[in-house]
Amino acid sequence: MEENLGFRYPSVTADFGYESEEAYTYLRSVKQKPYIKPQTYEKWKKRSFKQDISKRENMGYDEKTDTYTCHAGKALTALFVKKQKSKSGYESEVTVYECENCRGCPYKEKCTRAKGNKRLYISKSFLEKRQESYGNILSETGIKYRMNRSIQVEGAFGVLKNDYGLQRFLLRGKTKVKLKILLLCMGYNINKLHAKIQKERTGSYLFPVKETA
Repeated sequence: MEENLGFRYPSVTADFGYESEEAYTYLRSVKQKPYIKPQTYEKWKKRSFKQDISKRENMGYDEKTDTYTCHAGKALTALFVKKQKSKSGYESEVTVYECENCRGCPYKEKCTRAKGNKRLYISKSFLEKRQESYGNILSETGIKYRMNRSIQVEGAFGVLKNDYGLQRFLLRGKTKVKLKILLLCMGYNINKLHAKIQKERTGSYLFPVKETA
């Protein structure tokens, strides 16, 4: 987008499918504010999730000692830090926590499937960046951005799918599929522009172009 438009937006609003530590790190490096919904956003609202004792979110955490406390009141302490790479080559650090002793625990079946002690694998960098983005989407501005994204993006997909007949691709091959998508998008944009011209609604933008250039 930046290469084609010639400027960079001050923020990025995206659905949960775009959430990753790599994405957060990139946005921070180019000073773009993230408004990305966490992948577990909808799950957090469910009672089943809130009552799941195996989840990190339902455990107590002591920042000073860097320990989690499970449902049985036992501590999960940091054992070591390991590095892992994504398919794109992005390297992240994951802290491995282990419970002091799960033997004979009456909650073990609900807490872990491991034969030994329960372990947690946590990227502290990811959690910190996710929390920042989560706070952004709950703000007044974040709610407005997400509402606009839902209307503009989901609405466009709905029109292409239902009104323009994009139920499935009859053509075969990437070139033909790309051409069909391009023609449909052009038709959609022309139709939308025509409607705006008729209603004299051209020239309105979410961000002033000159200020973001």
